[in-house]
Amino acid sequence: MKTVDVTEGTIEYRDEGDPAGAPVVLLHGVLMNDAQWNRTLPLLPQGFRYLLPVLPLGGHRIPMPTDADLSLTGMAGIVADFLDALDLVDVTLVVTDWGGPLMLTDMGRDKRVTRLVICPSEAFGNFPPGFPGKVTWLASRTTGTVALAMRQMRLRWLRDRFFMFGMMAAKSIPQDVMDAWTGAGIADVRIRRDLLEYTRTKFDKIELTRATNRLADFQGDVLVLWSEQRVMPVAHAKALAELTGGTLRMIDDAKVLLMLDQPEQTAREIGAFISS
Repeated sequence: MKTVDVTEGTIEYRDEGDPAGAPVVLLHGVLMNDAQWNRTLPLLPQGFRYLLPVLPLGGHRIPMPTDADLSLTGMAGIVADFLDALDLVDVTLVVTDWGGPLMLTDMGRDKRVTRLVICPSEAFGNFPPGFPGKVTWLASRTTGTVALAMRQMRLRWLRDRFFMFGMMAAKSIPQDVMDAWTGAGIADVRIRRDLLEYTRTKFDKIELTRATNRLADFQGDVLVLWSEQRVMPVAHAKALAELTGGTLRMIDDAKVLLMLDQPEQTAREIGAFISS
């Protein structure tokens, strides 16, 4: 893993593929990290540079300074700062679960992004998303409740229940992936503190809807890669495709975490898009 300093602190990231290739930045969701892409990454086409930043959303391993802005907009700024710090241009940005990066156009910070892949994500007023999002928010009241939730996430029989990851993944999340997501957070209270800073964001659904609608001004190509599930409505996928003039493609037999449920289909769709 490499590291880079941004305005709010130090960000860890994986850098794989062709160093001279066009950059593809694969993001992750809340309580997750780069391991979310472990099944799909080896199936993506060669000739591209794949970067996987580990954002301070609870699955990170490097704690942030106590004065870091880890609100929704602050976290979206970290994504833009990451692109700036590595001086990346003509970026394909892949968004999944966490919808903060959809605000970059509204923030005026999407100039380095020429292609956007939107997997099932928070959008419009769906912050936090559906029933699982609300459960996550309830579990993130204190560093103690976060530690308890992370330990429960490691128990397969429990995490597969609908109130944990049963609505997020059609298949049981592999143990090695879950261990990677939760290891640092269980061991280090500072990681859990960072997550609380994010979950204390005050969500104004009217403002979030307005900011999402600014994607109509995004100048690049867009692939909306979605699945039939109850957390991130398909109606949002259709609206995002219409807003951006993008292409909507559906992944079968998957829920929100389609890159874990159907890595072959996911890699094929992303690969065709970035190679076109």
